[in-house]
Amino acid sequence: MISYRFQFLITLVGLFNLVFSAGDASLVNSTFNSTIGSVEYYDLTNISYTSGETKTFYFDVTYFYASPDGFNRTVVGLNNTWPCPDIHVNRGDRVLIYVTNKLPDQNTSLHVHGLFQHGSAQFDGPEMINQCPIPPNETMLYNFTVPDQAGAFWYHSHTKGQYGDGFRGAFIIHDDTDTEVWDYDEEVVLTISEWYHTLSGVLDKSFLNVNNPTGAEPIPDNLLFNDTFNSTWQVQPNTTYLVRIINIGAFVSQYLYMEDHVFTVVEVDGVRVEPNVTDVLYITVAQRYTVLITTKSDDSQNYAFVQGVDEGMLDVPGTFSHNVTNQIVYNADAARAGDYIIESDDYDILDDFYLQPLNKEILYDDYDYQIEVNVTMNNLGNGVNYAFFNNITFTPPKVPILNTVLSAGENATNPIVYGTNTNSFVLKKDEIVQIVLNNQDTGTHPFHLHGHTFQAVIRGPDYSDEADPIPYDSSNFTSDVNDYPMMRDTFYVRPQSYFVVRFKANNPGVWFFHCHIEWHLSQGLAIVLIEDPEGIQSDSRQQLSDDYKRVCEKQGISLTGNAANNSVDYFDLTGENVQVAPLPDGFTARGIVAMVFSCLAGVLGIGAIALYGLSDIKNIEAKVAQDLDLNIEEVEEADENSSVTEIESSGPNSKK
Repeated sequence: MISYRFQFLITLVGLFNLVFSAGDASLVNSTFNSTIGSVEYYDLTNISYTSGETKTFYFDVTYFYASPDGFNRTVVGLNNTWPCPDIHVNRGDRVLIYVTNKLPDQNTSLHVHGLFQHGSAQFDGPEMINQCPIPPNETMLYNFTVPDQAGAFWYHSHTKGQYGDGFRGAFIIHDDTDTEVWDYDEEVVLTISEWYHTLSGVLDKSFLNVNNPTGAEPIPDNLLFNDTFNSTWQVQPNTTYLVRIINIGAFVSQYLYMEDHVFTVVEVDGVRVEPNVTDVLYITVAQRYTVLITTKSDDSQNYAFVQGVDEGMLDVPGTFSHNVTNQIVYNADAARAGDYIIESDDYDILDDFYLQPLNKEILYDDYDYQIEVNVTMNNLGNGVNYAFFNNITFTPPKVPILNTVLSAGENATNPIVYGTNTNSFVLKKDEIVQIVLNNQDTGTHPFHLHGHTFQAVIRGPDYSDEADPIPYDSSNFTSDVNDYPMMRDTFYVRPQSYFVVRFKANNPGVWFFHCHIEWHLSQGLAIVLIEDPEGIQSDSRQQLSDDYKRVCEKQGISLTGNAANNSVDYFDLTGENVQVAPLPDGFTARGIVAMVFSCLAGVLGIGAIALYGLSDIKNIEAKVAQDLDLNIEEVEEADENSSVTEIESSGPNSKK
């Protein structure tokens, strides 16, 4: 184990490299002022809102050792340091991010969550959807602009499970109208997440395993607050903070509560909303809330800032603390705040469905194309529990879907060329698309759409107590619909319930729609939207970059062809990747559990017999007789008489 003193030295070196490797725009942005406790403050007087600047960043993806909660483990960091830095840019900037994979044993990728990526779908990040994975010792340049978005976003690896190991950070887009719309003094970035003590690759192998037939997700070991545990936020009295809250976790939703303070929500997922005051925030993984928090005039007392887990998402409670009390510190000499437990029934919890965007975008009158999907969890023939949209678990194609779009010509409008197991849907230019999602599972799921924000049209109630799931009924469409529906890019569905969202297909590209619980994406809970394929083909910005091509070639992945890597006949899918064959009829998850434990009992039984049979146990007959409360001399005498009788009865004149 690396000593703390040596590890601190490594961290300083890493930070030095981080700052001076970023050229004219260092990773530690010029707006950074100081770190108090574990919360970063930004001096707004130094922010330059000149649009159209080029911000350049160099990321070496590396392993590192870190112990945010006191447990030292390997993490995936950047430039030999961790936590990964926050990135600050301005609306209108061009962003260049050079990602070099220095991991010796993993691929990697980069996704900036929530960005529309107009004309730059190849830099959106999901492997085998928008790009080839970056292999070890290769570099890929992500080159995009942020012309029409501002607010709280975040970046993370889109390689299986990797961001749960640490490759994630805030991505904040500043706008010169922020201070005009909101009255505040200082800006703060606050991230929350769960944390594991084991690498995601190890956990994933035990999760997607025949010995886990019910698909129980790995239980976290802790909750983090700005990538640390039991954090402290030093505040000033009579101050209003603009706080960017981002759940950068991979699994659990969290409740956030402040003792004797309130949140005023002013933005969700980069969409400004009418201010809404609440006691408690409920924030799923991948969601962002920008809030105003005004401190008290009296600085004699400190207060609790509490994180609470949505316990309904845990199959078993685990041993970690479901409520973590961080400190809002007015006075370092005053007593710390006591521990709090969030009981969701006792507080006014914000329902984001009723938030209204400031731009008052009216509900789309109707839709042109509807995609209806049913969420299920089930086992396939290998006994592993998978996740499905309409009985299809997403299985990556042999050629990235964007490559297929660009090489298929007029066939790109036919979803067949993208494979039978990618769950691909082709959208026409500018049509209004409605997604109806029926959750036939008993858990809450946050779903994220790449390339868009959508209108939240309907969200059904929690039907956990019902015997069967309740699907969406279109006859109830007008029962609870907002004229100006809330818009965001990540929206949760309640247990055994449904939601309906709408968006306009005005952003040509290939966009992933998936559950943002990383375990469920690993199980295959995703579909792909191919939006205006002709528009992609005709846009010079969408043509593959040299870096993109080189990374594919290094991996031996074709730049052309259908899902089966066939560039001669795009409708011939022979050899495509497909999901595991189904279970034989009659098998259920319960049956698999019974079979697994029966087999386990049988193996243990055989092992016990073998162990005792091969062991040299002295006086074993006497020990067994004693356990059975028998007289050993009487047993031996009876056994001798029985043997004589048997010999006599087996003689040549015996009767059969």
